[in-house]
Amino acid sequence: LLDPAAEYGRWITERPLARITLWGDTHPWLVTRHEDARAVLSDPRFSSRNTRPGFPGLQPTPPPTTPGQLFAMDPPDHTRLRRMLIPEFTFRRVEQLRPAIRNITAELLDGLAKQERSADLVEHFTLPLPLLVICELLGVPYEDRDFINRHAAAFATVTAGPEAMRAGWGALFGYLQELLAAKAREPGDDLMSKLATERVATGEASAAEAAGLLVQLLIAGHETTASMLSLGVVALLRHPDQLAALRADEDLVPGAVEELLRYLTVVHIGMRRIATEDVEVGGVTIRAGEGVVVALQAANRDPAVFADPDRLDLTRDADRHLAFGHGLHHCLGQSLARAELQIALPMLFHRLPGLRLTGLAAEEYAFEGRAIHGVRELPVAW
Repeated sequence: LLDPAAEYGRWITERPLARITLWGDTHPWLVTRHEDARAVLSDPRFSSRNTRPGFPGLQPTPPPTTPGQLFAMDPPDHTRLRRMLIPEFTFRRVEQLRPAIRNITAELLDGLAKQERSADLVEHFTLPLPLLVICELLGVPYEDRDFINRHAAAFATVTAGPEAMRAGWGALFGYLQELLAAKAREPGDDLMSKLATERVATGEASAAEAAGLLVQLLIAGHETTASMLSLGVVALLRHPDQLAALRADEDLVPGAVEELLRYLTVVHIGMRRIATEDVEVGGVTIRAGEGVVVALQAANRDPAVFADPDRLDLTRDADRHLAFGHGLHHCLGQSLARAELQIALPMLFHRLPGLRLTGLAAEEYAFEGRAIHGVRELPVAW
């Protein structure tokens, strides 16, 4: 549950760039070494446009794109749209959100503490926390959480097939288009209202582009953090010495979160690119038109960068991890995710003393076929 496939560790030294096969007739390069991963993700000669012929996509055929899909864009459109969101995700802005995150965390823990000392932590804490935060930030009604979770999960389940993924994205896209139109008529103090009144109304972005941006923020803003919270709890409970150190020293929290991000690396589908011209990476020439899949979970266990990489060590300097990606497409919401993890994990273990896993082993609850690694349930007692 907590470790990437053992083959990655071997490939880092034996086959750091290796040809792989996708869909029978697509043969991209798999990148596992940290240095090579950074090189690919920071090089503008590798494109993110998933409609290019030969792109190493998640499905055999390229999905139809909707406007505003930053993850599938290159400059200048990527630059234009990303700049619209940056002010809401700066370190300073996120610091202002910390009191609200603490309040949401405390309310959820109050609800947990009233139960019979056992619960599914995913249902009652690790999923609602980031969803509440992102809903408040965007201006999305939390009452629609079942609809949001259902369609976000459909989009993120790559083994369900292209139609199911397309349907999940489409449902959220239509839902947010309607909300965006409502915000244009009656704006509030939230990111969606700002997009409607300051970007769409002025012609800087189309309504469809704004809706596409909001879909990504809504999905990425809770799916990844929810998985990190769940797996972070499992990792700490399975390493009681590390948990004890975290409890004993509050100053350890920021670095501990970076180490958990490195160690767990919940994005398991790879960062996918295609070369627009010949590029040399790690002594290998990748030809124009060839695809690349960067395995972040491998790069974050590279022994050339992280000594004894398969060991969880909360005192380690893990700042060079690639859990949020790197380069042009590095995660826009990384400061928000860090704040949620830094606040929620210590508060959880303080409020629920003796927290422990119960029932079946956590592996029994692992997601299958999901783009984001995690657990669908996490039964605990305290």
